[in-house]
Amino acid sequence: MFDDLMHALLIIIGFGVMFFLFILYEVHYFRSRNQKDVYHLKETLSNIALAVMYKVTDGAAVALFSFYFYDWFKRHGLDFAPNNPIVALIFLFFVVELTFWFYHFFMHKVRWGWASHSVHHSSERYNFSTALRQNFLVDLSGVQYLLWVPAALIGFDKFSIIVMIEFSLFYQFFIHTQMVKRLPAWFEFVFNTPSHHRVHHGRNPGQLDRNFGGVLIVFDRLFGTFRDESEAGVIRYGIATRPPKTLNPFLLSVTEFCLMWRDVVVHKDLRILWKSPDWVDVKYPKNMPSSKIRFKSKR
Repeated sequence: MFDDLMHALLIIIGFGVMFFLFILYEVHYFRSRNQKDVYHLKETLSNIALAVMYKVTDGAAVALFSFYFYDWFKRHGLDFAPNNPIVALIFLFFVVELTFWFYHFFMHKVRWGWASHSVHHSSERYNFSTALRQNFLVDLSGVQYLLWVPAALIGFDKFSIIVMIEFSLFYQFFIHTQMVKRLPAWFEFVFNTPSHHRVHHGRNPGQLDRNFGGVLIVFDRLFGTFRDESEAGVIRYGIATRPPKTLNPFLLSVTEFCLMWRDVVVHKDLRILWKSPDWVDVKYPKNMPSSKIRFKSKR
């Protein structure tokens, strides 16, 4: 397990350096065009801190899954994988992509999932550093296992599963940008792109709960959640309900989780955990503590 953890940390450091260089390039790109509001220094530093907290926790969670849980799921699953390595790789890619769509959909539609995912959407800026704006609670809450378990139950080996999931997340870093407007039409039709993902991060009604895909956008087209940027209207980034008022990375991570449990205690209603993120405000409109509580820190 220790070797798995160290291997994961080395990968994190390597990719971290690469992402940091891309962030520096994007800062230069927009500053050279006098668009200085795309980045905010303190927020960018907060995003990087969030990424470090998340990836250290995620590395430990991956090591824990591969060392303790993977064999159990594989043993009780289908124990199926194509013998041809190319076919197996393609099959695994589509399994991970479909799983990611449902995993991402869950995190938007269920309060328990949103409690750890909302921090990723809460910035009112959209740039490469936004991709790093992740929450360590996605592992501690168990939500991340929804992404790992299906491929293990099918029977794929743990190394291939981890690599394919990390590849998907690696790809998604590069769609968090405003530098790229539109890519060739065939690419936009099949793959998730900066244009599609900008819509996903929008908070206006025509942009909410759209474009859940990871690498592919075809599942959104199939399931009716696709929205083209040209049809989405002016995009305003951030979240409309319970937006954070802090740049403290720890408070950013735990605030929505604390608000969720406060709602459960105040309203004595466990359904809040599995209902939609806004359900509590509709069910209990007269006394909505979740919309009034704020953890504050100096910007």
